[in-house]
Amino acid sequence: MKFQIQASCANTSARAGTITTDRGQIQTPAFMPVGTVGTVKAIHLRELKQDLDAPIILGNTYHLYVRPGLDVIEKAGGLHKFINWDRPMLTDSGGYQVYSLAGIRKIKEEGVHFSSHIDGTKLFFSPEYVMDIQRSLGADIIMAFDECVSYPSEYKYADLSVEMTHRWLQRCINRLNETEPKYGFGQTMFPIVQGSVFKDLRVRSAEFISSMNCEGNAIGGLSVGEPTENMYETTELVCNILPKEKPRYLMGVGKPENILECISLGIDMFDCVMPTRNGRNGMIFTTEGIVNIKNAKWKDDFSPLNPEPHSFVDMDYSKAYLRHLIMSGERLGSQIASLANLSLYLWLVKQAREHIIAGDFHTWKPMMIAKLTTRL
Repeated sequence: MKFQIQASCANTSARAGTITTDRGQIQTPAFMPVGTVGTVKAIHLRELKQDLDAPIILGNTYHLYVRPGLDVIEKAGGLHKFINWDRPMLTDSGGYQVYSLAGIRKIKEEGVHFSSHIDGTKLFFSPEYVMDIQRSLGADIIMAFDECVSYPSEYKYADLSVEMTHRWLQRCINRLNETEPKYGFGQTMFPIVQGSVFKDLRVRSAEFISSMNCEGNAIGGLSVGEPTENMYETTELVCNILPKEKPRYLMGVGKPENILECISLGIDMFDCVMPTRNGRNGMIFTTEGIVNIKNAKWKDDFSPLNPEPHSFVDMDYSKAYLRHLIMSGERLGSQIASLANLSLYLWLVKQAREHIIAGDFHTWKPMMIAKLTTRL
């Protein structure tokens, strides 16, 4: 993998770059639609490619391991062939499930013992095995196995967790050095900075991660309930330590305004389930603000979903029609809403890139955030 920075913003830490993988290029800042189990919910791959032009999507190691299982994916020739996606892909290591499945897992030095959330089958993920799984999945960018601690967290626990995450990282690196990609395409691993909202832990973790000299780096453990101010403070602190010549990925963030703020702090890559999850529940993100499509005020509003249409979905469907579908529980409603929100997110990072290159990102960002956070 290669990363080249084309432009930066003199008044912020924002930058526009290009990540080159064996399966294609990713222009940054980039947003990755989340395809946890090999599908971005309610979205056809044709729409992701042709209509949304998503350069990269994300899958999840834990969920894909549980179902359909490695045997099926390996027989298909890897996850790309299994889902018919020929562009870059990133897989999360399952470390987030260490956090989200707290009730059915036990963390030990050797790894994590799970009970499957589907049928209760006993599972064990070690750092080495997680690397093996991601070799079998075949993603272009794979993530180190880590622990994402909950918020709030006691300092002592977060301290011990950071040190264990660092030991796990070394084991991940050792395993990758012992193995090869399976499908003829290169794989790049990103380590993950942890440490909750404790500044000294984040500094220690960022310095250790940087010393590993991987081709890219990630920041985890944010957007788990902490105040937004802590998210920004932590992101800025870590970005000032992580090497500037390598891409930085902020995991699981977030709202459109969060993305713009974190771009200004030096983040290059994002993912979040919010555009599809919130869309299915009737929240539509537009260039002029947030629409709760369930509100009665939209019942006979036949204007486009987006005041400034930037995709076919904005032009082809009205607010009144989408409200009717959502209120009726029709699946098409979830599809249209998800498409509308993903089109906004992907448009937003492309606009951010254009303004970084033009040199006026620092003046465009606050105006855009004021619009994006307005409740319509």
